[in-house]
Amino acid sequence: MKKGKKLYEGKAKIIYATNDKNLVIQYFKDDATAFNNQKKTTIEGKGVLNNRISEHILSNLSQIGIKNHLVKRLNMREQIIKLVEIIPIEFIVRNVATGSITKRLGIEDGTVLKEPLIEYCLKDDELGDPLISEEHIFAFDWASKTEIDKVKKMILRINDFMIGLFRGVGIKLIDFKLEFGRIKIDGKNEVILADEISPDTCRLWDSITEKKLDKDRFRKDLGDLIPAYTEVAKRLGILHEQSNVSAVNITKLSSVKRKKK
Repeated sequence: MKKGKKLYEGKAKIIYATNDKNLVIQYFKDDATAFNNQKKTTIEGKGVLNNRISEHILSNLSQIGIKNHLVKRLNMREQIIKLVEIIPIEFIVRNVATGSITKRLGIEDGTVLKEPLIEYCLKDDELGDPLISEEHIFAFDWASKTEIDKVKKMILRINDFMIGLFRGVGIKLIDFKLEFGRIKIDGKNEVILADEISPDTCRLWDSITEKKLDKDRFRKDLGDLIPAYTEVAKRLGILHEQSNVSAVNITKLSSVKRKKK
C-alpha cells in the first residue's frame, strides 16, 4: 500500500493518505505531551510500544464484537486503519477517582467508584478540551442521541473486557480515554471505536504496589516511562521475558526502519 500526503498531525500520531480512499496510515510518534501540550518532550521508542499495545488491545476487542478502525499493523510504527469521521468528543471512563476529577470535586485520590463513570470532553485543544454534558452534545449537534446511546453501550463492554484483560496480568485499569468515528459499513452509517488504546490513553497501576505504568510517569516527573510501557507490553504477552527484545532494541529497529524509508 502506497503512503500518500499527510492529512493530519496530532500530539501523538500522524495520519497519511493511501491509494485507497477508505484507508489511511496511522504513524505513532515519540512525542510525549501533557496538560494540553504545555509540557512536552520526545521519548524515543514510545511510539513503537504504543503501536504494539494498541494493536493488541484493538485486535482483542474486535474478537468480542467491538468494531474499530484497525485493519492491521504495518510495521513497528504504523498501522493501516479505516478512514472515519471523528466525533469531536473525548469519552473519559473512570473506575477509580484520580487526576483531574479529584481536583474538581475534592474526591480522595484512589477512591474506587461503585460503577464506571463516563465523562465527556469537547475535543478542542485550543479550548483545553472542556468538560461538557450530554445536553451540550445534543444542543450543538456534535452527536445524536442514538449515537451516544450506542457509544455508551460499547464503552461499558470495552471497560468490562479491559478490566479483565489487565487484571489477568496484575494491572488495575484506573481510567482511560476513548474516541469514536462515523463510517459507512455495507451502505449504512455506523459509529466505531477509533484512535488508540495504550498507556498514553489509560491509567494503569500495578495491582499490588500501585506503581504507575502509564503516562503519569511523564506528567508527574516519575521517570522510567519506557520501562513502564515495556512492562505493560511484556505482561500482555506482546514482548516475551525470555526473548532478546528490549525497549532499546525496539527503538533501534524502529530507527533503522525510518532510515530505510
